[in-house]
Amino acid sequence: MRTSSVALLLGVCVLLLSALTVSAVSLTVSPNLQQFFTGASVSLTCEGQLGSDGWTVKRDTGSGTESCGAGGRGFGRLTGSSCLFDEFNPVSGVYWCEGEAGEKSEEVNITVSDKEVILEIPALPVRTGSDVTLRCKKKTGGTTAAYFYFSGRPVRPKTEKSITINVQQSDEGLYWCSTDEFGSSPQSFLRVRGPLPPTTTTTKNKTETTTTTTDTDVSCPPSPSVHLPPLKPFVIPVIAAVFSLVLVSLVLVLVRLLWKKHTVPNEAPSNDVTYSEVTSRESSNKMPVIQPEMVYSTLRTNTTGS
Repeated sequence: MRTSSVALLLGVCVLLLSALTVSAVSLTVSPNLQQFFTGASVSLTCEGQLGSDGWTVKRDTGSGTESCGAGGRGFGRLTGSSCLFDEFNPVSGVYWCEGEAGEKSEEVNITVSDKEVILEIPALPVRTGSDVTLRCKKKTGGTTAAYFYFSGRPVRPKTEKSITINVQQSDEGLYWCSTDEFGSSPQSFLRVRGPLPPTTTTTKNKTETTTTTTDTDVSCPPSPSVHLPPLKPFVIPVIAAVFSLVLVSLVLVLVRLLWKKHTVPNEAPSNDVTYSEVTSRESSNKMPVIQPEMVYSTLRTNTTGS
């Protein structure tokens, strides 16, 4: 019971800490494509609202983790927070940004191919409602008419130079293109995310006079209350991080208290029975019991005949 409770609380701590890395930084790919021919020039950059200092581009090609510009088992050329590929090795992998404390960004799949054609498809997730154009690119340059496939089914019944999709959540999946002359491209997964939350804007009409300048809100009458200035974009992640760290601290304190409680040896209940001898004595001051005396008498009657 003690071990399971501690493990559960530690799991909560890990989830809270991992939640801090979801929106801390993101990996951008330029050009925004998943598939490249060998020798292509590509730039991978770590970008975040709080800056990108301390973040490194890393990858996993199936044989271990490598860091950009590390030398030896490293790859690419590190310039600031960007990793540049002057010449891609023919290897595919998963790429991400990683901080000094081990936090990670969302991963991006990149495929480097020596085939005759590749599929032009975005490397970064796309929002629902946006338009995405897919093309089949030749190794010799330019694009070619091809059949486009989604999850094993043709998107169109005939060959086309390109197709444009108004993305919905159901469009997430594997895509590739195929030609009769150049063969087929590798497959890549199109990631779809929900739409961005709507942003509200307030239209203000400024009326300038020679003495003062007043701002009149068109949407509602002026309010006497004080309007606080909007939060800066970087303030919200800082508040979220501080709040999450406070939660983690509280959970760790609770773990320590539970640990101390369960590590103190519990005293087992005693099964011993204590016997005592009770001696009863007659009191010397006990009043004697006086038995009532009984007197017997005999009554005789003398009758004389006269």
